[in-house]
Amino acid sequence: MTNWTTNKINVAIQVLPEGEGKIKYTLVDEAILAIEKSGFRYKVCPFETVVECTYEELPGLLKNIHEACENAGTERMLTNMKIQVNFSGDVTIGDKMEKYS
Repeated sequence: MTNWTTNKINVAIQVLPEGEGKIKYTLVDEAILAIEKSGFRYKVCPFETVVECTYEELPGLLKNIHEACENAGTERMLTNMKIQVNFSGDVTIGDKMEKYS
């Protein structure tokens, strides 16, 4: 049996930050910047950002995203996620997007 937690997964992350006097898109930009700094492959979409990482790396990524938003003035934030796992191999953004490139 393989250790699926070290396979690449796809995580769709949507943050809905709130902060008095703050423009929400500016706060979302901070979340995307935290994802960019992680070094993981990612794709920004209109409603969410899809990240390619391992299941084991996900908690650290979420912590960095939330800290970046808090540091930018977010007072409250709702985070929605969708996770795609393949127990026998990697899930990649490229595999799903290849025919659309």
